[in-house]
Amino acid sequence: MQNFYKNKKILITGSSGFVGSWLSVALHEMGASLYGISLEPNTSPSLFKLLNLENKINQKYIDICKFNKLNSAIKEISPDIVFHLAAQPLVRESYEKTIETFNTNVIGTLNVLESCKNLDTNVNFICITTDKCYENNEFGERFIESDPMGGKDPYSASKACTEILTKSHALSFNSLKLCTARAGNIIGGGDWAKDRIVTDIVESIEHKRDIVLRSPNAIRPWQHVIDVVNGYLKLAIYNSNKKDIFDSFNFGPQEENEIDVETLTNKFISNWNSCDSNIVIETNENLPESKILRLDSSKANHILDWEPLMDIDTTIKETAVWYEKFFLNKDIYDFTIEQINKYL
Repeated sequence: MQNFYKNKKILITGSSGFVGSWLSVALHEMGASLYGISLEPNTSPSLFKLLNLENKINQKYIDICKFNKLNSAIKEISPDIVFHLAAQPLVRESYEKTIETFNTNVIGTLNVLESCKNLDTNVNFICITTDKCYENNEFGERFIESDPMGGKDPYSASKACTEILTKSHALSFNSLKLCTARAGNIIGGGDWAKDRIVTDIVESIEHKRDIVLRSPNAIRPWQHVIDVVNGYLKLAIYNSNKKDIFDSFNFGPQEENEIDVETLTNKFISNWNSCDSNIVIETNENLPESKILRLDSSKANHILDWEPLMDIDTTIKETAVWYEKFFLNKDIYDFTIEQINKYL
């Protein structure tokens, strides 16, 4: 894998985000010529800042909704590979900022696609969406890549639109090597975004507050960010040689990783050295969100030789250990590399 990425000119949109930061570290260590386009980090602390990635990659702070600036930057970079992660990624925020969510996730994606199309170099383009893009009737069946798109909340609907847009762009212009990647609920060290379950748990424990759960019975396909990054990296290698105009892949965890929010919380607490926080249930039925999501990843397994490397206990343990190292003021970049090298 390292031989493929070494010296490749790679653009990551959303580089300052949680997954973008982990992907940036992995590619930086593989010797890629790395470029990032994103907004300024909007959390404090910020994984991107903690890892000092601003000084390790060629970073530009640009809103992907601003086409002219974006187009100029991508023309200057002229990347071989694009990992498009930039998005408004929060379900609850999509209710408060619905227009912004669709602008960023749909029009922003179109802007990136058009900017790459203008290069006329057949860019290897990996568009990251989500497991929430599927039309979910809550039957509990595993989604396969050919299932219909849907989304009962604005965020999910915007990602379904992104999938439709990306496929349409591929079929209309055939100017890029296009694939979309749909992963489950990604956890791991360094996610400080609001309304994230692990963030809520960690901050509640550290500040000795109650851990508030909004959807304790919601079942999610929890997976470690390293497993997902591994999938994205394998997908781009496959995409460099594939013959189909467009393709999509699910990246979901092992079946045992599909647990409800309350079970995840209790498992996380058991991996923390000391916890004085209590779990409090606080539901809000006014903001509908899928109660169960399951992915069928057999396609990625057969075609990409990808499979999740961590079971649920390892996923939670590695996540908890990362945060504990952070609070102990350990060198978090070195520890992040250590975790990546253990699995990739």
